[in-house]
Amino acid sequence: MKVGVIGAGTVGNASLLSMVLRRSAREVVIVNRNRKKAKAVATDMQYGTAMFPAVAIQDGDYSDLAGAHLVMIAAGINEKTGGATDRSDPKGRLKLLDANVSVYKDILPQLKKAAANAVVLVLTDPPDPLADFVREFGFERVLSSGTFLDSLRFRFHLGRHLQVDPAYVEAQVVGEHGTSEVLLWSSARVAGVPVLARRDAEQLMQSIEREVRYANITIIEGNQASQYGIGMAAARIAEMVLRDERAVIPIGSYNAKYGVTLSLPSILGSQGVLEILDPAMSEEEKEALERSAQTLRHAFGRIKDQAA
Repeated sequence: MKVGVIGAGTVGNASLLSMVLRRSAREVVIVNRNRKKAKAVATDMQYGTAMFPAVAIQDGDYSDLAGAHLVMIAAGINEKTGGATDRSDPKGRLKLLDANVSVYKDILPQLKKAAANAVVLVLTDPPDPLADFVREFGFERVLSSGTFLDSLRFRFHLGRHLQVDPAYVEAQVVGEHGTSEVLLWSSARVAGVPVLARRDAEQLMQSIEREVRYANITIIEGNQASQYGIGMAAARIAEMVLRDERAVIPIGSYNAKYGVTLSLPSILGSQGVLEILDPAMSEEEKEALERSAQTLRHAFGRIKDQAA
């Protein structure tokens, strides 16, 4: 199946490379405002695909996205450029919203003309309100990368602290992909054993909350952009969609209960999110999720009319 990647910046290129190395797709088209850059990226990666002959990469215009089953949008300014790097600022990635809505207003009419029925995966920050913007524009199958990567970060830090392989850690982050996200400590487990049963649970929570919630800032402070983790996560999401895996991950999609796109564990297949699941949560976590949803409702409310 064909995958489109819009945006040949750090996240778009990391996603493209991850798909090549994982052989996530048979054909990938990269589109960028500067076609020369897209061609350079595609050409560079084409030489390496001699080791992966099943993967075809090409640069293209929007018309070349026709027939794509999945289109990733990674275009826009990042946190470093947008100044969303202050740990004490509750807006976080939401500071990038207005600037990236302007970018999307140029992209979406062209994408709709070429691939109106594609599953659209929003990778640009902030992905949740931007996914709602895409949906409001008329696309029916829209995903936000959401808290999939945040949940991987949660599992990684728990695994490192507990000295176990993160693959055997059950832990999820829900809500906004941003500072209001909710770490579900009440259901975090290793081999069925609750993490909160540990004697050092309080100290563990404080340490890991900060590591996960502000991971992107830590990365940006040393490497200008958070790119590799989201690139690998995007490639894995692509596989779930293209292969109709019916995998269950925390991912962003429109949730009628909350009236906005946010992340909850969901069944993901070829048509996007097939079913949203409601995990067990403590009362405190439920309240935090509602606050996260309110944050996102407020953010989308500011830009909703621009999709008309």
